[in-house]
Amino acid sequence: MALEAVIRKWGNSFGVVFPKEYLKDKNLKPNDRVLIEVIKEADYAKAFGSLKRKMSGQEFKDLAREGWNK
Repeated sequence: MALEAVIRKWGNSFGVVFPKEYLKDKNLKPNDRVLIEVIKEADYAKAFGSLKRKMSGQEFKDLAREGWNK
């Protein structure tokens, strides 16, 4: 189960708060040790539409469909 969280300033450090329901679901208690894998959410909004192509999207779709009909 993935969890989306916001990193917040906590004194001179940063922290993540886990929702109570998540902790209950995972049977986690204070002082339990956990392994956390961090994946930063990507912002594709800046890249969307910025790639230059030689054919339109519709032309590309038509070309791709040709392969399915063979």
